[in-house]
Amino acid sequence: MTLLRRQSTRHLSVLRSVSRRMSGHVAASALVFSTVVAGCAAQPPAAPVANPGPQGSRGTPEGCQADKLGDDALIGKTEADAIALLKGCAWRFGNREGQSMPGTMDYNPQRRTLDVLGGKVTAVRRG
Repeated sequence: MTLLRRQSTRHLSVLRSVSRRMSGHVAASALVFSTVVAGCAAQPPAAPVANPGPQGSRGTPEGCQADKLGDDALIGKTEADAIALLKGCAWRFGNREGQSMPGTMDYNPQRRTLDVLGGKVTAVRRG
């Protein structure tokens, strides 16, 4: 009987030791997890994005002044001039200085999509 008690006491001490080590690992894992989650939290942008899309809106009281001109009239204009002409129109950037901008899958024949390179409009598409 005493041999059995000694063995069971030894087993209990081993189990307690393992349990203490495991609780340390669990605490360390929880700390690492919370650090990773905190690092992935949304951060404010470093610098504001100029003209985020979508840029134009339909149905403004002034109407779309560019409808009086053909789309080709925008090609070669500076970005600022084109934006001024498109006041009251539905429009967006398709490609701006080599960076593709997000678009939508809906077709809107009134909306113009502008490509700008070197500060000048290089292409205008509808849809």
